[in-house]
Amino acid sequence: MEVLNQTTLRTDRQLLVITHLTQLLNYVIGFGGLITPLILWLTSKNTVEDMDEHGKAIINLQLSLLLYIVLSIPAILLLGLGILTLIGTGILGFVLPIVNAVRASNGESPSYFMTIPFIT
Repeated sequence: MEVLNQTTLRTDRQLLVITHLTQLLNYVIGFGGLITPLILWLTSKNTVEDMDEHGKAIINLQLSLLLYIVLSIPAILLLGLGILTLIGTGILGFVLPIVNAVRASNGESPSYFMTIPFIT
């Protein structure tokens, strides 16, 4: 008799919301906005329903924001356009995690604006 390994995924919307909101640690304590969601995603992507999708979206957003910040610093020297990019990146990095935390609590898929899909 063969026993199959059947893993059942649990539905935990609160953990999805917390994972989205941990991105705001960058604004509260200055760091942790990438590491904390990464740890939560890697530890629970096989046990929580939709965590893999949300975790990939969060990591893609954080890596995209980091890339935008790195590219905008030299752009400050070119007519000051980098300052606008830094302001826009700051606004997107604050608003999008909140919007997607609400979407996660409603059971919807995450939708991040201007995100580069590094992890698919």
